[in-house]
Amino acid sequence: MKLASLKSGRDGQLVVVNSSLTKMISATDVAPTMQAAIDNWSDAEPKLQALFSKLESGEVAGEDFNQADCHSPLPRAYQWADGSAYVNHVELVRKARNAEMPASFWTDPLMYQGGSDSFLAPQSPIVMPTTEGFGVDFEAEVAIITDDVPMGVSAEDALNHIKLIMIVNDVSLRGLIPNELGKGFGFFQSKPSSAFAPVCVTPKQLGDAWSDGKLSLPLVSTLNNEMFGKPEAGVDMTFNFGQLVAHAARTRPLCAGTVIGSGTVSNKLDGGPGKPVAEGGVGYSCLAEIRMIETINHGAPKTAFMQFGDNIKIEMFDKSGESIFGQINQDLVKQS
Repeated sequence: MKLASLKSGRDGQLVVVNSSLTKMISATDVAPTMQAAIDNWSDAEPKLQALFSKLESGEVAGEDFNQADCHSPLPRAYQWADGSAYVNHVELVRKARNAEMPASFWTDPLMYQGGSDSFLAPQSPIVMPTTEGFGVDFEAEVAIITDDVPMGVSAEDALNHIKLIMIVNDVSLRGLIPNELGKGFGFFQSKPSSAFAPVCVTPKQLGDAWSDGKLSLPLVSTLNNEMFGKPEAGVDMTFNFGQLVAHAARTRPLCAGTVIGSGTVSNKLDGGPGKPVAEGGVGYSCLAEIRMIETINHGAPKTAFMQFGDNIKIEMFDKSGESIFGQINQDLVKQS
């Protein structure tokens, strides 16, 4: 089953979307918004599934689906917690600045609590007052939405609380991160609003691509219409989503509608850092990673961070080449 939120009010209007992302049908008789559906998922899910089946079979014609009409599936959420499940990415960050990575990073997930009050629509611009010193970067990630999760849930049981899956551009301001982390209080200004792809899907919809809390398909990033990265999201993922949910719920319950991200999808190559697509690798899911590798290999980065006018597209395709979640398509523009 595939769901989306049309732009409407603060929290969007819930629609069911067909597999090919060409048709939709209103789901407001079941739940007016995505949050309302996830709040009462045990009741809403079978009704939404019935609508999806009718749309897929052609029993109902539906209306044309336009991704540009969509907000993020949850235009705002009660909680957005982003992990760093691809420890290869973390290792490169630290290696580039000659810092040893603690052994605990391989056994205890990193996670920060981001701002969830103003997610961007998937085709809305990234608006910044300046790029000078900001180090504007994209981060292509996988994310999940939970129902109510009890405190202390096991990683195995946590998998049962994952109800919807999507992809995200977790925008980062790399130039602001060091000072914020240096204060010992974590991210705030350096993590502006994120954007999620137009459509979220149930784990069942993904078939065997979803297994053991991992989504095993390439996540494709295109920067200024050139392929930048296509790493496999199911490879080199040290912590699966069950482990990430359990980590978040260790000392608190998670309310329905909690969004948890995987962190930047990152693959190794022959046990070492990855390579650009143009050099036969799978590329990267953020600019910071190629800059780290350039620093390690050449002593300094060569690739610039995003500038005004740059465009980033993020998408994931199934094995037949069809888009699963639709496309994140954002320009970086100057605040007027």
